Amino acid sequence: MTAAVLSARYLHVGAGLLSALAIASHGVCAQAVPPTEVHGSLDAFAAPSVALAWGVLRGKDEAATEVVVRIDADPKTYRSLSVTGVDPFTKASQALLAVTPLEGTLRVRLPRARFAELPRTEWRLYASPTPTASATAALVVYYESIPDTTPEFDVEARLLTSLAQRIERAQHDVKAK
Repeated sequence: MTAAVLSARYLHVGAGLLSALAIASHGVCAQAVPPTEVHGSLDAFAAPSVALAWGVLRGKDEAATEVVVRIDADPKTYRSLSVTGVDPFTKASQALLAVTPLEGTLRVRLPRARFAELPRTEWRLYASPTPTASATAALVVYYESIPDTTPEFDVEARLLTSLAQRIERAQHDVKAK
């Protein structure tokens, strides 16, 4: 083989390797995108620009007992929220809160009994104040049932104070990292 033929072959192989490396590095970059779905496991959750805290307000009976979740979000990052209950086995879902504007702090009240039917709860945060039906949430924080650590209260004022304190601690912990 002549030097020109060998040189052309090496150039062809080299170009192929460079193409393969470019494709592989694109795949690595695409995988480095932060997840848009995170599992919340404790009664207080915080990430940059958002925090959630759970509490139970006991009623006179189980039917009157509510789960109360406070959501604090930076309105520059998250402008609306929806909540969906999901059966983890059948994947059947039900809107628990339609898309609602999120202007800093919002409290969502859900009957505790509803967690028996649809135990997975997805808190979907959107960058848009009015996302379309096909819009993807900027962040989904999901829980499998009510967190075991969720405190229960008989007095609403104590519940609200606890929610505020736990949000503050969770946000502080995120900033400290």
